[in-house]
Amino acid sequence: MITQFKELLNHQFEATFCTLNACIDNCPDESWNKPVVNLKFCQVAFHVLFFVDYYLCDTPEELYEQPFHKDNADFFGDYEEMQDRPQTMLYDKVKVSEYLQFVRNKAVEIFERETEADVTAVTKFPRRTFTRAEQHVYNLRHLHHHVAQLSLRLRIDHQIDIPWVGVGWKDLS
Repeated sequence: MITQFKELLNHQFEATFCTLNACIDNCPDESWNKPVVNLKFCQVAFHVLFFVDYYLCDTPEELYEQPFHKDNADFFGDYEEMQDRPQTMLYDKVKVSEYLQFVRNKAVEIFERETEADVTAVTKFPRRTFTRAEQHVYNLRHLHHHVAQLSLRLRIDHQIDIPWVGVGWKDLS
């Protein structure tokens, strides 16, 4: 059962990452820093990747120790995502795309190594008193939520239709 669960997670995260990638690639430059609900397009893309990255970690502290974070300190700034205040930073499209690939690769590695004991254990994250398996599903739901916002914004503002990806990463170019 654990093999099927890990495969399902990988397929669905990959499909949603693919859709997010299409949203980022297709966002016209003039809309990159325009509002999508209460954040700007670039902030929504960064926000969702940041929290996927965070909840893929084994512990909250692990986030800051990753080489990608250390090598890109300016990109993460003061970690305003972890503070109780509105986001102010704006993010470069190329760097957000690089971050997407980092988080995507991280997800594949995490899902490959998860054991049944891992996914049935309670998480070590504050305010999340569920198992790691449920944390992965929670994380995926959050990712879907924001990718849908970005996709809808592109459709409404620019008549850009982001295609549905059912399973895995597809070349949408």
